[in-house]
Amino acid sequence: MKYFDVIIVGGGAAGFFAAINIAEQYPDLTVAILEKSKEVLSKVKVSGGGRCNVTHAEFIPQELVKNYPRGEKELLGPFHTFMTGDTMEWFEKRGVPLKIEDDGRIFPESNSSQTIIDCFLYEAKKLGVEVIKQQVVTEFNKDEFWQVKTKADQFSCEKLIIATGSSTKIWEQLEQLGHSIVQPVPSLFTFNINDSRIKEIPGVVAQNVTVKVLETNLESHGPLLITHWGMSAPAILKLSAFGAVELAEKNYNFQIEINFINQDFENVISQLKQAKIDLAKKVVANYSMFDLPKRLWNQLVLASNISQDMRWADINKSQLENLSSQLTKAIFNVTGKSTFKEEFVTAGGIDLKEVNFKNYQSKLFENLYFAGEVINVDAITGGFNFQNAWTGAYILSKNLLS
Repeated sequence: MKYFDVIIVGGGAAGFFAAINIAEQYPDLTVAILEKSKEVLSKVKVSGGGRCNVTHAEFIPQELVKNYPRGEKELLGPFHTFMTGDTMEWFEKRGVPLKIEDDGRIFPESNSSQTIIDCFLYEAKKLGVEVIKQQVVTEFNKDEFWQVKTKADQFSCEKLIIATGSSTKIWEQLEQLGHSIVQPVPSLFTFNINDSRIKEIPGVVAQNVTVKVLETNLESHGPLLITHWGMSAPAILKLSAFGAVELAEKNYNFQIEINFINQDFENVISQLKQAKIDLAKKVVANYSMFDLPKRLWNQLVLASNISQDMRWADINKSQLENLSSQLTKAIFNVTGKSTFKEEFVTAGGIDLKEVNFKNYQSKLFENLYFAGEVINVDAITGGFNFQNAWTGAYILSKNLLS
């Protein structure tokens, strides 16, 4: 039986951030990380396409929380204590300069997630954090101290921190302990769509679209990317995050309505009628309006029963209305989902009502703490999930002995 003052289960972003901040603030405590795999920080390594999107340039807590479909209300207080500016300062103080990109995402200047991993490993080693790999936790329970059993060893500690992300096995153990678990469903996924309008144009981006999921209140705005299997990019990913539970209930079969140009039907009809006069001799399919990518315009024209060589002068009222509909309220059938890159995010986890967000301690058990995605908090893409991990880990470290 090995004793540590603090044991952190999970050698990912939240686990390391907690360990380093605890060891720094309480140098007399013995701190260990138990990681089930041969490697630590594997999710950090692949995040942001291998660049590690550490956080997002949103510096107002009330605005930052709007990026969390689950956790918006609970995170407002914690973000007043530790948020994006604090994250930037934390890394830069430890020799990791960061940069803000045009879309607000924040990366290490090195453009490599290895920089973040090296920083964590260096700090952990310097502060005497013991990192013990290949430790699959099979059970934990409380008597005088917390007892943690793994397939290889037995440990005990006074303070136990769970930072295992979306680990169903750990959730099951927490449930056996008495915690309520909100059943996990995927969040952040792309839509599978088989439709002749988009089949031949993968790679095309419409910059300013509105997407609605029919028969729901789900709606989002932003860029939309047409892919080989359907649609992706922020307009779709936001829907997948905010609609994670609802779309799972629909078994990922539903209809979406897309306004490709963010204008209303009647306004577009009048502009098309004017084009019919001004561009009478030109071929409709060859002349892209509304700043739409030419290949997308071409497909929407064909879908409006306007032939490839038809001129503006020759199109009738019905065809004009068809084209306006395709531009402002095109219906697509979604028939499934695909994982967004390697950044698989799950909605679900420890019920938020059972976590004290002033110190990230369990409301059910003393000296049991949580950080990161193990609780029912998740975010849209852009560095927000990492910010949740940093904030929770930092706050629990600050309040560990209070």
